[in-house]
Amino acid sequence: MDHTRPHIPAGSESPRDLLRAACQARERQDIKSALETIGHATRLAPDDPAIALADAHLHHDGWRPAVEKYDRAVALAPGDLSAIKGLAGALDRSGGSAAGRALLDKTLTRHPGWIEGHKLLSTLRLTAGERVAHDHSFAVACAAEPDNLALRLGWFHFLASARDWEQARRVVIDGEARFGPRPALAVAHAFLASESDEASRDPTLFDRLNAVRDPGLDLCRTRFWLRIGQPERAVAVALPHIGGPAERIFWPYLALGWRLLGDPRAAWLDAPGPLLASHHLGLTTAELARLSKTLRTLLTARAPLPEQSVRGGVQTDGMLFFHPDPLIQKVRALAINAVAATIAALPAPIGGHPLLGPPRGAPIRFEGSWAVLLAPSGNHSPHTHSRGWLSSALHLDLASDNGGALEFGAPPPELGLPLVATAQVTPVAGQLHLFASTQWHQTVPFASGERLTIAFDIQIPPPMELQL
Repeated sequence: MDHTRPHIPAGSESPRDLLRAACQARERQDIKSALETIGHATRLAPDDPAIALADAHLHHDGWRPAVEKYDRAVALAPGDLSAIKGLAGALDRSGGSAAGRALLDKTLTRHPGWIEGHKLLSTLRLTAGERVAHDHSFAVACAAEPDNLALRLGWFHFLASARDWEQARRVVIDGEARFGPRPALAVAHAFLASESDEASRDPTLFDRLNAVRDPGLDLCRTRFWLRIGQPERAVAVALPHIGGPAERIFWPYLALGWRLLGDPRAAWLDAPGPLLASHHLGLTTAELARLSKTLRTLLTARAPLPEQSVRGGVQTDGMLFFHPDPLIQKVRALAINAVAATIAALPAPIGGHPLLGPPRGAPIRFEGSWAVLLAPSGNHSPHTHSRGWLSSALHLDLASDNGGALEFGAPPPELGLPLVATAQVTPVAGQLHLFASTQWHQTVPFASGERLTIAFDIQIPPPMELQL
């Protein structure tokens, strides 16, 4: 038997069957098998646009050179915007950020309604340090397509994620002047007023939107009621979402509301405590130094992504644990072992609990993995990870003043709540900390030196009947 060949479904040797097998390997997070399988498919069908694009995506996912792969995919399907988007991202990662931005700019002149292209271009401009006019392509496109409401809303949502409230306000006001009263613009206006303190104390702010039922709007309502000192109303908005598809974005706010109300459900939710486990991974001083050096070569951005919690630092893009570097792969294996031990030590299951409720025994898979480098005075603002089950912090390089402590339980400062952190962990190089993804966490700013970490989220286990 040939053990060097990738797994192919029985009786299947067609290129499209190989494509499906490669995608399945990617879903299992076996990036090596995925690359081997898609390589075989490419050799059999070198001119298949779908296979060429998958080959490019998998190389980019796996931190392999991907620019030429995307060039090939674009050549085979010149109108495929997803291939152009991938090429721009690959250029940016390989040091050709200016070329990637130019490609997107050129493409957007032909496709001004391509919202995802505008978002990527604005993001690349931000991460390159261009704070002024980073959203210029949105402005040009809205002038070219003045009746495209979806485009204007995409512009607003990007600005809101970047907390560029002044520009977001102009976009909404101009939209209301052109389109008149539209439900989507009314929601945008209420969100803007609530989050930017324009009318943060007005209890009638959401009255005209009472008929609108949307998880995003309800999250805004929840934050608003917490901010103006009415936690019972915040809980009333959040609680109906528990058990639904958006429940994990509401659990952290229920924790705040219940704490403010002295509700015993706050202690129930916090079980078994802010910090689940700490594991020293056994990396040597030399390994920590080599790992830090490698990660610094991957941290090429000059500013964080707009939606990230990073303040005064930068973060890698993509799935770090797909990188072929042997030391990164060693950390991945050690992390899996630590997560397995932590899951095995969890208390008995509690139905409906966001941490203790999901079934156990499924393969451990990552929802995301990344590295973060914080500069002096840098920190992570209070945040949670709604897509994860367990989250983490693995400290590598520490600030010279031994700052950068990891804190749990403190709410976002913009809510102005009279709540403080419930626990604090002092960083130790080579130590991994695991905690529930719905737990509020932040880092304390430090005065000097740098702070380098790896973090990851573990996927929420699927229901038992869906586990593969």
